[in-house]
Formats: sequence, C-alpha cells, structure tokens
Amino acid sequence: MLETLIIAIGLGLDAFSLATAFGMCQKTCPQDAKLRLSFSFGAFQFLMPLVGFGIGSQVAQLISSFDHWVVLGALSLVGGKMIYEGWKRDDHTPFVDFSRGWPLLFASLATSIDALAVGFSFALINENIWLSALIIGIVALFMTYLGASLGHKIRGIFSSPEVWGGIAIVLVGLKIFLEDL
Repeated sequence: MLETLIIAIGLGLDAFSLATAFGMCQKTCPQDAKLRLSFSFGAFQFLMPLVGFGIGSQVAQLISSFDHWVVLGALSLVGGKMIYEGWKRDDHTPFVDFSRGWPLLFASLATSIDALAVGFSFALINENIWLSALIIGIVALFMTYLGASLGHKIRGIFSSPEVWGGIAIVLVGLKIFLEDL
C-alpha cells in the first residue's frame, strides 16, 4: 500500500505541475474549471493503469519505445499554444483554458502515459490493479486541485503568466521525455 501511494504521488507530480501552470494563467480560477481539470486528470490516472494492466507486458515493450515522444508532443502543443497566445495577447484577449475540449484531453492523456506503464508493470507482479488504480486516480485528483489552487494564488508574482505557464508545461513534457530516453 505504501509503495502504491509513493507511485501515485510520483505520477501525480506531472498533473500537479500542469495544474499549477493552469492556475497561474487564469485571471479567475473558478471552482468548476479546477474540478473539471482535477476529475479529468484523476480519471485518466485511474483508467490508464487499468488499460496498461489489461494489455499486458507484450504491448509495453512496443509503447515504451515512443511513449516519451507522445508525451513531449502533446505537452508541447498545449504549452506552445499558451506561449503563442501569451505573446500575442493584449489586455482584452482571454487566457487559453485547457480545462475544456481538446486541450484538456491532450493534457489528461499526456500526464497519464506514465500510469499506463505502471499498469504494465503491475501486470507483471500481479498487483491488485483495482485498488492501485483507485489510489493513483484519487491522489492525482487531489494533487491537480491543489496545483490549480496554488498556481492561481501565485499568479500575481509573474508577469505574462500564460507564457510562464506554457513554458512550465513544455518543460514538464521535456522532463518526461528525457526520463524515458
């Protein structure tokens, strides 16, 4: 159980980082946006270990050769769009809201690719996948909510928070990419 909690916290750090960037970029950070982001990240973190477990170790070897590219690409798209919007933005242009639509899907998928790999490894050691996936999902949900709340509180410290948030997202993607090389 302790090992699963440590794994869940490790997996939740990417969600926390993206949520912090999200919170920094919002003039107002409404409860519904934080909840959408939290539940989406939590749901993907719950589902991906189940998918990984179900597919098993054979597919893990195929995915592991390029999963870091998928993560880097998805987070670079989201972060790059935020940087671009931040640079061209004037005082009347709203911030990119990646708590909705395709940006939410890409961010949720990108932060949960590692959870897919964890599911593969759990299949090899016959870990109780349902309990583990539930713990991982709940931890990600809370870490995402905490990150969005914290990001919004520190927002005023940074000028052009959308640019900084986009850079943070790209850096998270780069970190995941480099860890998987």
